[in-house]
Parts: sequence; C-alpha cells; structure tokens
Amino acid sequence: MTDKSDNVGKRLAWIAADWGSSNLRVWAMDGDDRVIDRARSEKGMLALSPAEYEAELLRLVNDWLPERTVRVVVCGMAGARQGWQEAAYLALPAALDRLSQAAVRPRMQDQRLEVVILPGASQRALDGSGFDVMRGEETQLAGLLATAPGFTGLACLPGTHSKWARLDDGALTRFATYLTGELYELLAGHSVLRHSVTPDLDDEACRDAFRQAVRESVDQPERFTNALFTLRARDLLDTTLPGGERRGQLLGARLSGLVIGQELADATRNLPRDEPVTLIGGAVLTRRYTQALEALERPCTILDGDAAVLAGLTLAHRTLTD
Repeated sequence: MTDKSDNVGKRLAWIAADWGSSNLRVWAMDGDDRVIDRARSEKGMLALSPAEYEAELLRLVNDWLPERTVRVVVCGMAGARQGWQEAAYLALPAALDRLSQAAVRPRMQDQRLEVVILPGASQRALDGSGFDVMRGEETQLAGLLATAPGFTGLACLPGTHSKWARLDDGALTRFATYLTGELYELLAGHSVLRHSVTPDLDDEACRDAFRQAVRESVDQPERFTNALFTLRARDLLDTTLPGGERRGQLLGARLSGLVIGQELADATRNLPRDEPVTLIGGAVLTRRYTQALEALERPCTILDGDAAVLAGLTLAHRTLTD
C-alpha cells in the first residue's frame, strides 16, 4: 500500500458507488460521511458480464480496504437485469428515504466487501402511455430529500434520457423520461442535419438562438419535424447567417433549443407559472436547462448531480446502519 491508501484504509467507514452504463465512480467515505478519496473506471454495465463486477470493483478499491468488512452502497445499472444482480424496480409511490429496504446483496468472494445494490423505480401505465423506469436517478432524488426533507415539487434531471419527477412529501409519485439528449446526438451526427450543425458556444449569440428556438418549439410543438428541416434549408439559403464554422454553431444552438423545447412543451404543460423546477445534474446541462426555463420565464434552482448522488447514497447507508 502507498502511504495515501494506508491512510484511507485507517479512516474508511464505507464506500459509495455509482455504476452506470458506461462508467463506474466510487468514493471512499469516512465515519462522518465525508469523501476521503475517489476513483473512476470506464467499465460500466455495457462492458461487463455479471461475473466480472466484483473484480472491477476490487481493482478500484482494493488499496483502500482494511482487513475487515466494508459496506459498498451501489446505485445505477449494476442493479439492472443485465447488470451484476437485478434489484427489482420499486413501484410508485416510492419512499425515497427507504431505498435500502429493497436492496439486493450479491454473493462476494472477497469477504472484505459487503455490496448493497439499490433498486430503481418503475411506473406502470395509468392512461396507456405512462410506462416508465429509472435506475440511478432515484438515488439523486433521494439526495434532494437529504438536503430538503419532505420535499414536494418538480425535479428535472437532464441527460441523455432526461427525467422529470414529481415528489410529494418525500415520495416519488410520478415521472416521465424524454429521449432528448440521445435525439440531439442522432440528429446532429446521423441525419441530414449533420452537414449543417456543429456544437454551439456558450456566448450571447448562440444563447439567443437557443432561447428563441426553445420558445418556438414550446409555442408550436406540432411543427417540430418541420422546424428541424428548416435548419438544413437555412444553411443552404439564409444569407443573413454568417459563414464558416460560426454558421454551424448558430444552427447547432437552434437544434439544441428545438429538441429541449419539445421536452419542455410537454413537461411544463400543466405546471403553474410560478412553480420552481429543481434541476439536478452537471454544470453544463443544468446551465443549458436554466437558459431554456428562463426563456419561458419559469423559475428554477440547481442541485449538483454528484452532490445529489452522494447524498442519496449516504442516506441509504444511514438507513442500513440504523
């Protein structure tokens, strides 16, 4: 062991882990639930068979481990059907401060590890269109509860598959998933629009183009596919746009605004104008969604995604310990 890892081992109380489709993040936690070290792997669920999970976890945390059993609290795709061991979805309404009660414990070969995998959440159709699932986001929502016990309101978790979740007195009561991030990538990289758009910049001109497209998409969601094709037509015909790379950036900002606006058109349709939305995620996406909500004159607050997942994992660890 290095001096650093030896010191971590002396202070280590438990390990928090977020195991997604494409990566694994782990945090060494002390007895006061503070982070004392962290590590990351690019081997998420898509790169592993169930028999390989323990070895990959050990590769990251082995130098932290003392000669005693350490609990590892895991959220995310490790609990999927194709993951390490399936942790069945919780049906709604789900008390997010009690996620650990439905956790599963895979059998370990290394007795220094006690792994606890948290469940996801599922929603069955109420009107023929309400089937939905989440795995990982429920722990971030539990982190919101850790910072605001008994929270009631609407939260948005932007991402490849954005989630909008309604919480009532600390329970997850309904949610909806939007394929927004994946749709943007498909359109920008694999459709005819790839010839016209490039990633936009966070400058005033691109922000203006983005906000205008958000408003257009919310005001007229039925024109969505037509609005998409006009991006290509404008590239070919609009002499008011600048040339070169700048042209692609402005059109890219409009594309982003159109797809996010389409999401907001539905997600905020019945939302009172003065009700705030809590955004949970990384800095880039929460900033983009803040701009979109500001374009619609809707208030929002931000909770860092890493802070939320750590708070949620910590809450689960504490309920296991109590």
